[in-house]
Amino acid sequence: MPTRVRSYSKINLGLAIGPSRPDGFHALTTLYQTLELHDLVTVEARRADATKIMLSSNDARVPLDARNTAWKMVERALTGLGITAEVAIHIDKRLPVQGGMGAGSANAAAALIGLERELNAALPGAERLQLAAEVGSDVPLFLLGGSVLGLGRGELVYPMPDDLPAIDCVIAVPRIGVSTPQAFRDWDALQGPAPEDEGLRTSLLTQGGKRDRLTKLSLAYASLCAEPGTSGILRHFNPGNLQGDRQEDLAEKTLLSLVRTGVENDFEQVVFPAYPSLREIKRQLMGTTAGTDSEAAVYAALSGSGSALFGLYRSEADARAAQQRVQAIPDAGVKALMTKTLPRGLYWKTMFAG
Repeated sequence: MPTRVRSYSKINLGLAIGPSRPDGFHALTTLYQTLELHDLVTVEARRADATKIMLSSNDARVPLDARNTAWKMVERALTGLGITAEVAIHIDKRLPVQGGMGAGSANAAAALIGLERELNAALPGAERLQLAAEVGSDVPLFLLGGSVLGLGRGELVYPMPDDLPAIDCVIAVPRIGVSTPQAFRDWDALQGPAPEDEGLRTSLLTQGGKRDRLTKLSLAYASLCAEPGTSGILRHFNPGNLQGDRQEDLAEKTLLSLVRTGVENDFEQVVFPAYPSLREIKRQLMGTTAGTDSEAAVYAALSGSGSALFGLYRSEADARAAQQRVQAIPDAGVKALMTKTLPRGLYWKTMFAG
């Protein structure tokens, strides 16, 4: 029987861009957070004398060949497992393409999870993460779920403490798409010419300059896990002992502490000037109103390189108000989707769709 996997989305609660590396990628520090919004990936597989992969989708923009991350993941996983099989993958797209929500990367992780269940075989954990990193920078986070610290080019992943309740979220999806490679090129142009001397390039990775941005954000994320009596948030508690409003209050305080660190998305510096309408969407997501902050977002930002943006809210009512504000932007044609953050436990508990 085919295996149906919920291919969940993500947002970047913050993203700091460092210098370009010799391999052409940029050093990054980011905090990923998985969301309830998802595609559906259906996998049917059986062992065979030769490997054959078939891929279909309800969205014409999805490549149906070896360019697809799900195809790449399945093909490489079979090689790693030493198994030949006939595999059929169907991707039911519900998430935006080029939206900054990790949809294609999540599809790859979901395809791997479905394949392993179908064949009753799995790679060791470290090998799975290494394979995921080879397929795409955002893929490994979807093999963890919840709140995940991403370093390197985003593929070096570290699970963060993740025992708080889900938080209300609004995702704004504009009609336009943002090219990630172009966003990086624009960032490089903004930063000025790279040093010609390779030694100087390397030194920027270890001292001062652009590295300061990465260090600041990494330390800010680490501070959220600090012990009692420090500037961090108390993490050694049993959330089962907290009731309703107290759980929600703790979640809000954790978010506010993160915001106080100065978390931001560096891509906004180049994406907003190129797409001014995205700046207005963020303003509406924030929803600051004179004399009151009852409907204001705790935090709002571009996700990844965009074009999707998000806001996090204290209550479902505040999120609903933000959704209505975004949908009322004249001539914008923006979809505003209500969702919630998805902690790691729920991520895995609800992964399979039956």
